[in-house]
Amino acid sequence: MPNIAFLSVARPSDSAENDIGLAPILMRRDEVINLKSAVHLTGRSEKTIRNWCHEFGIGVQACPGAPLEISAPALEMLRHGDLVALDLLRHGRRDHDRVRRYFDHLGLPI
Repeated sequence: MPNIAFLSVARPSDSAENDIGLAPILMRRDEVINLKSAVHLTGRSEKTIRNWCHEFGIGVQACPGAPLEISAPALEMLRHGDLVALDLLRHGRRDHDRVRRYFDHLGLPI
């Protein structure tokens, strides 16, 4: 069995980005899912999904009362605990193999 190394990723509260917030995950329209779909896909509660959106910046809400728009690839990465892929996506590295596999899994173009 191959050795598996787990990479340590700084949490938002530990990073210098904390002063100005996380960089947004830029989403194309075909990558966006709503809260109800996110709950269905993950089996997690609305509260958990909302917390993930806030803590990890995987969703946006234009204003209070507006629908929450969630990045399907980012949600899938978070669901699998792949914070490295999430960070790569946040920094626009869609071409990276680790990011590309989530897009392929969801049937989305890079």
